Amino acid sequence: MSGLLSKHGMILVLLALCAFFSAVTYREQSPTGAAAGRDLASAISKEFQGTPQVLIVARDLPEDAAFAAELEKAIRAAGGQVVATVKGEPRDAREAILKLVAVGTKIDFVAGTQTTSEWLVFENLAADFPTLGDPKVITPRSYFWPNFLKADNLLNIANQIAVIAIVAIGMTMVIITGGIDLSVGSLIALSAVLATRFIRDAGGAENASPMGMTLACLAATAVCGLIGSFSSLMITRFAVPPFIVTLAMMLVCSGLAFTLSSGQSIYQLPESFVWLGRGADLGLPNAVVLMLVLYAIADVLMSRTQLGRYLYAVGGNREAARLAGVPVERILMFAYIACAVLAALGGVIMASQLRSGSPTYGNMYELYVIAAVVVGGASLSGGEGHMFGTLTGAFTIAVIQNGMNLTNIESYTQKVVLGLVILAAVLFEKMRHR
Repeated sequence: MSGLLSKHGMILVLLALCAFFSAVTYREQSPTGAAAGRDLASAISKEFQGTPQVLIVARDLPEDAAFAAELEKAIRAAGGQVVATVKGEPRDAREAILKLVAVGTKIDFVAGTQTTSEWLVFENLAADFPTLGDPKVITPRSYFWPNFLKADNLLNIANQIAVIAIVAIGMTMVIITGGIDLSVGSLIALSAVLATRFIRDAGGAENASPMGMTLACLAATAVCGLIGSFSSLMITRFAVPPFIVTLAMMLVCSGLAFTLSSGQSIYQLPESFVWLGRGADLGLPNAVVLMLVLYAIADVLMSRTQLGRYLYAVGGNREAARLAGVPVERILMFAYIACAVLAALGGVIMASQLRSGSPTYGNMYELYVIAAVVVGGASLSGGEGHMFGTLTGAFTIAVIQNGMNLTNIESYTQKVVLGLVILAAVLFEKMRHR
């Protein structure tokens, strides 16, 4: 039990955080979307015997459009009549009502969402427009549910943490070997700038083909991989401390990103470039699917292969590993190159999410990535850590940030809380070793 809690204790912390933020964000919900439209149509049919005359009012938003379309379809299927469907703002609703008044149409129901039902134009319909009759404003029945546990919020958490979690895979390998890589945030920015610049200058810009965009992203990843190779060479062959090497490369990569982009965002990209960052072919965001696949591969690599055992051996005792025949230099090079390549992939995903490349991307991400690894149970001394823990740590940080956003805690306080969480995780690890 002690070993289980030691390895997976953070999952209990994550579940406790989810329970806490679910409790503090428990609110009355006003449903919308297609399901709300069907429910409201059913309520109208039960309340009115005969053929109801219904005015549907919704905002010009995707979820409201789905609500209005499904409501209109269900009302007609039940034998009712939709006299008009408004999709817009209060003035659009007033114009629609005036047209109905002009032709002498009576209304039994004004059906809308909770937001549209509160528009002032509907406050005194019977008095302001007596020829309409006495229409009743009706909305979908509300219910109570935590804002934190809404499906779109949970998907938002997963999508937002995808870049940090993917980069954290490489950082976990580096930290397990007893090293550190401070350059990942700048590599994210450099990769995003390189990929978007290659697309703009050599791939056809807004008319770039899928193959052209793929080759551009691969070229950007390869360049970042070469930078990771240089860092690993400095660490292994010249025995420069990883902290110094990666700190220097952090500055170099950031400077290159600003130079190559002239300090401006690169946005001449086709619409289809957002497929990786915003697409959802399998019901989940594509970036999240990629993240889960990469974690599955990394977990197998670390727990089932010789390479994984070598990474742990190098971090546990480098000299003993060398004497046992482990190719220490090659293992360290693999870790830093893998970290750089995954950081480059994170940059491509971020560029896809934002449909642009900017030298400011990845700012402070090295700290968030290291925090995810440490909170997930990896030891900064090397030799300990696992991929499932890193993924848990990444989600823990994301849940804390998201929960504080939902409870309207300002960004300055969020930094204080995250700093204390990181300190508590390291302190717990030290106490456990003692």
